Amino acid sequence: MTMNGSLARELNLKANVLQRLRTAIGHLSAVERMAAGEEYCNDILKQISAVQASLSKVAYALARSHMKHCVHDAIVEGKGATKVDEVLETLKYLKHS
Repeated sequence: MTMNGSLARELNLKANVLQRLRTAIGHLSAVERMAAGEEYCNDILKQISAVQASLSKVAYALARSHMKHCVHDAIVEGKGATKVDEVLETLKYLKHS
């Protein structure tokens, strides 16, 4: 099985993920500025929601690509059970999204 992850295997995935991460960083910077400036809590919460949405989109894109490539390849090679267990373990951390 190739060790190249999904980011290396899908043409636009890396650019998409990096752009979404930059967006999340921008929203998070706004949250920090707003908190430092003691702005209205509801406005800060809206920015936090934007950060969460951006990160959820990154997680979905990565998970989709991982399933499409890495998990698929592992199944073809007869190593699917291990890869599926790995994905299920990772999903425990993503449930907070």
